[in-house]
Amino acid sequence: MVEQLAQVVVHGQAWTVKDLFVLPNEYVYWSIQIVLYPYMTGLVAGAFVLSSLYHVFGVEKLKEIARFALVFSFALLPVAMLPLMLHLMQPMRGINVLMTPHFTSAISAFGIVFLAYTCIVAAEIWFVYREFIVSSVVRLGAKSDRSFYENTLFFIYKLISLGAMDVSPEALKADHKAIKILAGLGIPVASFLHGYAGFIFGSVKANALWMTPLMPVIFICSAIVSGIALCIVCYYVFMELRKWAAKRGKNYFLPDAIAHGSSAVDYEHLRSVQEHEVKMTSKYLLIFMTLALTLEILDMIFRGYTAVKSWDILRNVLLERDFTNIFVLQYGVGNFLPFIMLLIPGVTVRRAALASMLVLFGVFMMRWNVVIGGQAFSLTFHGFMDYSMPIIPRDIESFKEGLGGALLVGIAPFVIFYFLNMIFPAFMVDKEEAPH
Repeated sequence: MVEQLAQVVVHGQAWTVKDLFVLPNEYVYWSIQIVLYPYMTGLVAGAFVLSSLYHVFGVEKLKEIARFALVFSFALLPVAMLPLMLHLMQPMRGINVLMTPHFTSAISAFGIVFLAYTCIVAAEIWFVYREFIVSSVVRLGAKSDRSFYENTLFFIYKLISLGAMDVSPEALKADHKAIKILAGLGIPVASFLHGYAGFIFGSVKANALWMTPLMPVIFICSAIVSGIALCIVCYYVFMELRKWAAKRGKNYFLPDAIAHGSSAVDYEHLRSVQEHEVKMTSKYLLIFMTLALTLEILDMIFRGYTAVKSWDILRNVLLERDFTNIFVLQYGVGNFLPFIMLLIPGVTVRRAALASMLVLFGVFMMRWNVVIGGQAFSLTFHGFMDYSMPIIPRDIESFKEGLGGALLVGIAPFVIFYFLNMIFPAFMVDKEEAPH
């Protein structure tokens, strides 16, 4: 027990910089991985909400990007737990949260919510792609000279088809009904998946910056904003790559073209779809940005108006020490600038993508200011601590809690999405919309 406690002290001491009167046992224990944890779960929830705008609310103009958002949300899902696993000093015990979930604590309830949400998204993807899975089984099964890659796909499709080969109009109608039910059920579950992170912070009575009932709501709204923004940026980048490959006939760069034939790619169709989907999605991004920004500003005004006992130290942190991080980077660069860019008439695809990148930066800074800023002041209210993120790792701990671990978490979803796209083509063109 003493050895574990000593390790915890060293664990935080490696990147904590103290200033003025700080208690000897106080360190910045929650580092970049705990910043990324709510950030990644927010991206999962936001991407799913974007896909539900089509599946639940019938926004036909978002049909193409909704399919992409659903698959991309599934690719983000396993990475949501990665920051916690990297942060834990005994990560092998982290599976206990999923194996023995219960509602006696917020982090334990996460096990139930995470498993339920995973099942919902997996089931929805299965129903969305069931007709495609069946057609792939028939198409690949009819080929006598299948390659190793095609044999692998045939085995995967045969396995995940679960023997449901009925593609009659009645069966497909039942699939669409199941998709709508699952998507509708997934919205509150996705919101709770991320809202509980805000609940954890908001319920910490000992921390003046975190203790607010608006914290879960702010986290949910900013999660939707970040998820939609990420889908816009990634959809724009992926479509640019697809346009480049289609224009030069280099379809071997595209996993869905490799798996399902070069007919899956057409330059003019890609260009028109990209422009339409990005512009339409940016309008919904603007709506959710308005709601999230209003809540954040309202919370800050409420803190200043009530001026509780801890307001003096909070004012020092918010208006002096972290002024640049909060008002310049988070609100200025990450909120107001992209808000104006999207509000100006005649939004172009590139402007929408650039504004979405700034939004992602703003949400990340919000998570940074909550997690790191909440640990910035000592319990003495007379001292401060700063987090110095390790850039060059000296050991495994400084790698996990530094730039290397952050890059690992950031790259992992795209690697997963690459392989998922081979099985469930996120940019698949429906038969009735296939280019001629």
